[in-house]
Amino acid sequence: MSERITPAQLTAWRLFITSHATLIEQIDRELSAAHCVPLQWYDVLVELHEAPDHRLRMAELARRVVLSRSSLTHLADRLEREGLLSRERVDTDRRGAYAVLTDQGYQALRAAWPIYARGIAQHFSRYLTDEDIQTLTDIFQRLLGAALAEG
Repeated sequence: MSERITPAQLTAWRLFITSHATLIEQIDRELSAAHCVPLQWYDVLVELHEAPDHRLRMAELARRVVLSRSSLTHLADRLEREGLLSRERVDTDRRGAYAVLTDQGYQALRAAWPIYARGIAQHFSRYLTDEDIQTLTDIFQRLLGAALAEG
């Protein structure tokens, strides 16, 4: 191992990943208790909702929700069986497909939003000042930009 990591850097990294995992798990449990879609499903549905015409190519959707293409395919199969999305062929690419948000998917997204928003407020936002939020936003934009540039 050639890279030197300071104890402070390692502590920051561990706290970041542990906090992320813990908060995601808490919010996912709250969604489940409210009989809403799981958080991973919500993430797919919200990306489709925000996309033009509520549709995205499967490869683009996989990038946006940070899933492998095969993992997204399995998840999309489940969401399609539940009636939350449909798939449409891409006219110009016989192998390509769009994921399209259905009305039922939109209703599931709407039902989950209040639980999700409350979770963000209770487990995240209330512990941060406006300055903290801006600092975190700047940091995560910088990290994400660098990661995407590295490809």
